[in-house]
Amino acid sequence: MKYSGIGGQAVLEGIMMKNKDNYATAVRKPDGEIVVKKDTYVSMTEKVKFFSLPFVRGIFSFADSMILGMRSLTWSASFFEDDEEDEEPGKFEKFLIDTFGEKVDNVVMSAVMVFSIFMAIAIFMVLPLLIAGIFRKFIHSETVMAILEGCIRIAIFITYIKVISRMEDIKRTFMYHGSEHKCINCLEHGLVLNVENVRKSSKEHKRCGTSFLLIVMVISILFFMVVRVDTIWLRIVSRIVLIPVIAGVSYEVLRLAGTSNSKIMDIVSRPGMWMQGLTTKEPDDSMIEVAIVAVEAVFDWKKYLEENFPEQYPAGYFEREDRTGKNVQEITA
Repeated sequence: MKYSGIGGQAVLEGIMMKNKDNYATAVRKPDGEIVVKKDTYVSMTEKVKFFSLPFVRGIFSFADSMILGMRSLTWSASFFEDDEEDEEPGKFEKFLIDTFGEKVDNVVMSAVMVFSIFMAIAIFMVLPLLIAGIFRKFIHSETVMAILEGCIRIAIFITYIKVISRMEDIKRTFMYHGSEHKCINCLEHGLVLNVENVRKSSKEHKRCGTSFLLIVMVISILFFMVVRVDTIWLRIVSRIVLIPVIAGVSYEVLRLAGTSNSKIMDIVSRPGMWMQGLTTKEPDDSMIEVAIVAVEAVFDWKKYLEENFPEQYPAGYFEREDRTGKNVQEITA
């Protein structure tokens, strides 16, 4: 496997792919047409040097992914909104429009992000602590309590994924998530980017956000084995205050795992890839086509293959094939 540097995210009936500062969102509209929106996004880790330091960059990279993900998701959803042009906006909508004007969409998106973060902290950090506290009367070992809290946290996460995966839109989003991984795996294993090769590639990938969340939950167990406080309020505060630290450490583990082919990092990555069985599903060919369009909008995969797999694709390989009229899309492993 050769690291490509591209990453992405599933959106509503589509895929967002990012390469360096460029990103593209490809969506299949209800009429079957694939539309693509290309744009640039300079991450916070590039704007501020301090944010790019190891163990610091993780939390800001996560924030970047949330901002970019919300932008792409909002754009993809615009193709599937009900036709409400003839309906008068409600009082609250009028208030927001009058107050914020053209910035209303950004304000709403920011509010949704803040609320989502608040709920995530409450459900996945504070709630497991409170549930584990029920057993504190019977368990006096802080190490065992930290492990129990971590297991409860993982159980809540799995239950949450299982519940939302019953929704039809989420099922399809998980299928697009699978197509995103398959495209990246196809290229990073030296295969020409076409539907057939992508279909054969794995839907699990080391750099997935699902793996990151599992690493966060495991690292949190190790942290809370060491960080011990007496009162319930201090425990809650510690869970919130240490989130950036845990996220920073977890990001470095994920980053190393995603760029290394060592046996040790393969073992470290394996639980996260098992967890991806919940958040990625096998896509159909129409979804793979959308993912390929998103990749090609921001990534020169032919140049990448020639540079990283020269034995299979010598310099100028694809240019020669194109010039001779041969359809390189038919080349498979």
